[in-house]
Amino acid sequence: MLALSSEVGYIQEPFNLHHRPGICSAEFNYWFPYISQKNGEEYYSSLKDTIEFKYKVGREIQAVTSFRDFGRMLRDCRNFNKYRMLRLRPLLKDPIAIFSAEWLASSFDMDVVVIIRHPAAFAASIKAKNWTFPFQDLLKQSLLMEECLYPFASEISHYATSEKDIIDQACLLWNIIYFRVSEYQKRNPTWIFQSHEDISVDPVSAFQEMYKRLGLDFSDDVKTTIEEYSNPQNPLDAKKNDPFLFLRRHLKRDSKSNIFNWKKRLDSREILRIKEKTGGLASVFYDDSCW
Repeated sequence: MLALSSEVGYIQEPFNLHHRPGICSAEFNYWFPYISQKNGEEYYSSLKDTIEFKYKVGREIQAVTSFRDFGRMLRDCRNFNKYRMLRLRPLLKDPIAIFSAEWLASSFDMDVVVIIRHPAAFAASIKAKNWTFPFQDLLKQSLLMEECLYPFASEISHYATSEKDIIDQACLLWNIIYFRVSEYQKRNPTWIFQSHEDISVDPVSAFQEMYKRLGLDFSDDVKTTIEEYSNPQNPLDAKKNDPFLFLRRHLKRDSKSNIFNWKKRLDSREILRIKEKTGGLASVFYDDSCW
């Protein structure tokens, strides 16, 4: 929704392990890579090219293995060239970059928006997609463990040795991510921290305020599109077996009803377990009425 602004050029998840090399030539070996002042030099040049919309055609050609890849290359190259010529403001959207946010902000003078998600909603999404997480990817990043995740070292080691129940995995991952977010809140008062639920209740007002804080023009067209993609006539979930789902950057939702969709995806025992495992940290962001 922020990319609806005509002042913005959208960059999707360059930290993802499966990102396209034309968009970002940096190579990441682990999920949730950690970049800090100690190892930032290795990544700075590649990420600078990315946020300056310098598309790497040669790198992308080497990775093309299908007509779909080729079509995506043409689209991304066209978009990057257009963004660069128009001198648009880069919008880098990437939840996988959460542990590197401070380095990104300081290295490239970024404004940072952190969207906070309820632990039960997070776990329900993980369960619905059956996404297991390789916790060894965190252990293999010694800087990340030493500087950020040391309070969770024993738990992460335990979960890395054998696969655990997917709800338990989701709880630990949520605790790890939002422990970091809680630290960011203390250190970065100028960053925007916004709960997904608050946005969903009143999307127009929430985004209007966000646009204002980011110095973006909140036009009538932007308002109309936000209303279109969040109104009560929209479905609660994406259509299953949609062959074009991968093309839909913006998915239409009944945003207000979607807030508690997790109560349909989780049973009462799972909800209780999530609350028990995340409740201490969750209370920083949510009160009991949100359960």
